[in-house]
Amino acid sequence: MKQILLVCGSGICTSMAVNAKLTRELDNRGWKGKYCVTQGKASDVASQSQNYDLVISTTVLREECRCPLIIGTQFLLGRGIDEVVDEIVAVLTNK
Repeated sequence: MKQILLVCGSGICTSMAVNAKLTRELDNRGWKGKYCVTQGKASDVASQSQNYDLVISTTVLREECRCPLIIGTQFLLGRGIDEVVDEIVAVLTNK
């Protein structure tokens, strides 16, 4: 099971909206049941990222990330989503 930490400024609103879109996109690509998304605050990344396979952030991180990091603002903008999901899948499959 791949572990994804999805962070925004507060860990609530933005990450919740992105989580729904991310889940739909990954499930449509055959990843259903193969990953778990945890929502959090950007300030959690430094202390928590070593426990995850991937961090997706919708905000600028001011702290160190200890696993692969992808900026996921495309989910908020509604364009470029396919490309960022391709990048996410590549990280999850270690390509």
